Amino acid sequence: MLTFTEKESLMRHLKNLKNQQVSIGFVPTMGALHNGHLSLVQKSVADNDITVVSIFVNPTQFDNPSDLEKYPRDLEKDISLLEPFNSKLIVFTPSISNMYENGLTSDTYFFDNLENEMEGKHRKGHFDGVATVVSKLFEIINPNKAYFGEKDFQQLQIIRKMVAQNGQKVSIVNCPIVREDNGLAMSSRNERLSTKEREEAAIIYQTLKEVKEKFHSENIETLNKLVTERFLPYANMQLEYFEIADEETLKSANSKEANKKYRAFIAVFIGGVRLIDNIALY
Repeated sequence: MLTFTEKESLMRHLKNLKNQQVSIGFVPTMGALHNGHLSLVQKSVADNDITVVSIFVNPTQFDNPSDLEKYPRDLEKDISLLEPFNSKLIVFTPSISNMYENGLTSDTYFFDNLENEMEGKHRKGHFDGVATVVSKLFEIINPNKAYFGEKDFQQLQIIRKMVAQNGQKVSIVNCPIVREDNGLAMSSRNERLSTKEREEAAIIYQTLKEVKEKFHSENIETLNKLVTERFLPYANMQLEYFEIADEETLKSANSKEANKKYRAFIAVFIGGVRLIDNIALY
C-alpha cells in the first residue's frame, strides 16, 4: 500500500498508471474511518484496478470552528484499517497548504438551488467547501469512478451536479448507508457520543422507519408532527430539521405527487454532536 502526502508526486504516479490503462477508483474521506467508509473502499476495490483513498479534514466545509477542532482524527488507526487492502490501495494524506496553495478559501457554486436546501440552510458555505475540495481532488486523481455514501445524500446529488457542470468524466457511484446494530447511521461523529447517547440515538432511524411505514397512509403535515413528537421525551436531543423532499430537486414537499420519488431527511443534535440521516420513501 503506497502513501502520498504531496499531490504533485501522486499525480505523476497516477499518470503513469493511466498510461498503462489501469482503472482508478476514488474514495474521499475525512478520516476517522469506520465500516461505512470501508464498504466504499471494498466496492471500489472490486470495481477498479487501483483505489485511491484520501484522508483530509477539509476546513472550508465547516461553518463552526469548534466542530472543526473537535472532529476526530486518528491517522495511524485509519492506515491500519486500510492495510488489508494492501497493493490495491493508494492513500493520499495531503496537508492544508498542499490542497489550498492560494489560501484557505472556497469557490462559489450554483447547483440549481440544491445547495440551499436542508444542510445548505443550516450550514452556511458548507457545500461551497465540499464542492471546492472534491473538485480539487478530482483534478489531482482523475478517477474513473468515485464512491460516495447515501448518508450524505444531499452531498451526493450536489457532486453529481458539479460533475455534470464541469464536464468531468468521473462516474459517481452511490453506496447504501451502513448502520450500527441499533440502526444508527455510521458516522465519524459517532465517536464523540457517550455510550448512553449512542443508545438513545437509535430513535433517529426508528423514527425514519416509522415515517416510511406511514408515508402512503398519512399526509406530510401529520408525519412532520409525528417526528417532532418522537423527540420530545429526549431532553438531551434537539431536532434541528426534518423534511420530506423530492429526491431529485431536494425541495421540501408539502403534499405528495404521483411519479415523484421522495426521501425523508433529518438532522439532530445529541449533546454537542450533530447527526444526519435519511431514508427513501419508496
